[in-house]
Amino acid sequence: MLNSRLGRRAFCITLATLPLAAQAQSGDPKFTAWLRTLQAEAVRSGVDAETARAALSSLEQVPQVLDLAHNQPEFSMSFSQYLDVVVSQKRIDRGRKLLAENRALIERFAGPTGIPPSIVAALWGIESNYGERLGDFEVVQALATLAYNGFRASFFRQQLIAALKIISQGHTTLQAMKGSWAGAMGQCQFIPTTFLAYAADGDGDGRYDIWSNKADVFASITNYLRAAGWQRGVGWGAELPPGAAAPKGERVVRPSGAGGPAYRTTQNFRVILRWNQSDFFALAVGILSDRIAA
Repeated sequence: MLNSRLGRRAFCITLATLPLAAQAQSGDPKFTAWLRTLQAEAVRSGVDAETARAALSSLEQVPQVLDLAHNQPEFSMSFSQYLDVVVSQKRIDRGRKLLAENRALIERFAGPTGIPPSIVAALWGIESNYGERLGDFEVVQALATLAYNGFRASFFRQQLIAALKIISQGHTTLQAMKGSWAGAMGQCQFIPTTFLAYAADGDGDGRYDIWSNKADVFASITNYLRAAGWQRGVGWGAELPPGAAAPKGERVVRPSGAGGPAYRTTQNFRVILRWNQSDFFALAVGILSDRIAA
């Protein structure tokens, strides 16, 4: 971890540099009082006072975040439709190209743990389209908007304090901490508490830069899977031939119901589920990994 002095040097920000979207709501005395309370809580939690003050003293709510939180579109998508989108031929082809270009770097971290490089590439591809889509929101502003307005307030307040710790430790700056409206950050889309638990320094510079440093991205993905219990030499699973039974102890997943394909899954499939508790997601990671590696 970097010390707080490095975090402060990296932090420089003024109100004049805040994006216009952040200045959408001003002059709310209740929000201002809430921020003062939060600032004190952040300092008690280990955030240095300068970072907490700079991040929160002039913070404004972002109405678009609340619009997205309360009006999330509901998609009813079949598994085959989901695969067409998430495991598209374009994503497979690009994954093969980028794995070839980055294999040595990925294997530096994945090799000692027994994690296939194609699994790392698949998670990278699905989470951020290989680093192309990181999210456009300043994470601290988005999380403060959600927490103050009572949208899963306890959870997002926890994420907000964690985000301030990340800045205080010098891993990124307030403006560079971009992510989704819900606070998923960087090329591996870690939420702040996941970052604090699993992000890793891949190049030895003392920072965990999952936004722009591929060594840190691959080291962080690998570290998460290792900590979640990835078993060396065990695949994630495979599609079962019609009428075949899975080996004893393996769970069979039928994402399209009784009449559709069936997949035998292993302990490592359950590790992927730790990342995102969706059978569709975990199957997509496994299938994309297989197709990238083919």
